[in-house]
Amino acid sequence: MTPARLPAGWTLQRIRDVSGDREAVVLDADRMVRLVLGTPRTLRPELVPGFHSLCILKPLHDDDWYMGSLYDDGSMNCWAVYGDLHEALRGL
Repeated sequence: MTPARLPAGWTLQRIRDVSGDREAVVLDADRMVRLVLGTPRTLRPELVPGFHSLCILKPLHDDDWYMGSLYDDGSMNCWAVYGDLHEALRGL
């Protein structure tokens, strides 16, 4: 699988610096994601930075960033939405 491409101007180190999590990683985007905010639906991830049991994801064909819980089976439930990556990282 091809590694996910970070947004322009972003590196993994910058994600770690902004989030304050020195162990942040970019996870495989091939996972089941449910949006539980508002009307429940599934999301198809393009990029998934992981922060222990929390994740942020950028869905395909959507400019928003979603935060959620990461489960042992690799699935995610998203319960918050942010307008950009920086805002989402500060929300951790």
